[in-house]
Amino acid sequence: MAENQRTESSEKEPGELTDSTPGLPRTYGSLLGSNTAPKMEWPELVGLIPEEAERKIKEDMPRVQIQVVEANSFVTMDFNQGRVRLYVDPSGKVQRPPRIG
Repeated sequence: MAENQRTESSEKEPGELTDSTPGLPRTYGSLLGSNTAPKMEWPELVGLIPEEAERKIKEDMPRVQIQVVEANSFVTMDFNQGRVRLYVDPSGKVQRPPRIG
């Protein structure tokens, strides 16, 4: 009888869970959140009005500060993770892809 138990346990594949091995819950991946990096740029917003672009950025990053700037204006060159600048053309539409910084 002891021989039967040994052959049963030796037939298991390496890495296979046994009764004594704790398993991870099925929702383990969702508990940790997604592994995707936060969005840093929004190229799909080019051509939109600043209010609509701001709304879409806030959906992705609610705490970010939005600055609407005329194209070719002088701005500081510092990098700020909590800021997104919307560069608008003379017609009032987003001219280049907004990005964090």
